[in-house]
Amino acid sequence: MRKAVVLVMAVLLCLSLFAAPVLAKAVKWDANSVWPPNNHHSMGLEEFAKMVAEKTDGQLEVVVHSGGALGYKGPELLKAVRDGLMPVSDMLTSGVAGDEPLYTMPTLPFLVRGFKEGKLLADICRPYFDEAAEKKWKQKILYIAPWPAAGIWTQKEIRTVADMKGLKTRTYDKNGALVMKAVEATPYPLPFSEVYSSLATGLIDSVLTSTPTGVDGKFWEVLKYFQRVDITMATDLVTVNLKAFNKLEPKMQEKVLEAGKEMEKIMWARVEELDLQKEKMCNDNGIISVPVSSEFLDELTEITREIRKEWYDSAPDNGKKIYDEFLKQVGRQG
Repeated sequence: MRKAVVLVMAVLLCLSLFAAPVLAKAVKWDANSVWPPNNHHSMGLEEFAKMVAEKTDGQLEVVVHSGGALGYKGPELLKAVRDGLMPVSDMLTSGVAGDEPLYTMPTLPFLVRGFKEGKLLADICRPYFDEAAEKKWKQKILYIAPWPAAGIWTQKEIRTVADMKGLKTRTYDKNGALVMKAVEATPYPLPFSEVYSSLATGLIDSVLTSTPTGVDGKFWEVLKYFQRVDITMATDLVTVNLKAFNKLEPKMQEKVLEAGKEMEKIMWARVEELDLQKEKMCNDNGIISVPVSSEFLDELTEITREIRKEWYDSAPDNGKKIYDEFLKQVGRQG
């Protein structure tokens, strides 16, 4: 009898072992950011990674590599994610517009006025951006996050368009370069990692960018003034390689997309306060914010009108649809 009981127990133990679920090995995604660790986009990516870990019970690990640690620069990132060189990357939307012209849209000069309009434009763009990312570039957009609008950081005070003539200005995309050419300045399309040394050596004497980059670049060590002209309001895309995404179980895919939606809301909610905080940090370290007159802004808007027109005339049909819908909703003409 005892032997029979032992035998039954042994059989039940074996059955329970075979019936026990086998836990899948956690998936790991490396995520690239060219921005420094304390930049709001790098920090947002870290927050997204934690959110994904929580929502997937640790079955998907997103490991963030900030400061360009993976060795990739901005303009090549759309191709790098497509080719699977890393599963996930943050990238400046307009910075990859050399490969995908539609992504020029967010930084058309003086198109967007303020954060609400910036979010409106991003929302109108989203379905078209998604289509381009998936069909042409084999990746999925997880979220779109904003930068504060770009101002001009200089060695001398800038109060008129005439004051901008002759500047040697670092720009981050085609639209910024066109603006500087329009005011008879010279644009330098340098990667962020080369900005500080180029200022220190005199290769450039000014930078077109937002306040977080002013802090990241410690501009107070090499520049004196900030002019809040709000020429463009850039965004970043955070994308994932489509093959990597499609390998996930459907429920895990849903959790990742859910995290992306939540992260996008968080990033847009923070941007206005972030802008003021970063400007104050620069001021506290010695940067002087120069008041910008309405006359100066009107002159800049008018001088860049042709840039917007030329873009529209050569834009793909979906770009024209975005542009027309945006102006209709804000009640303006181009």
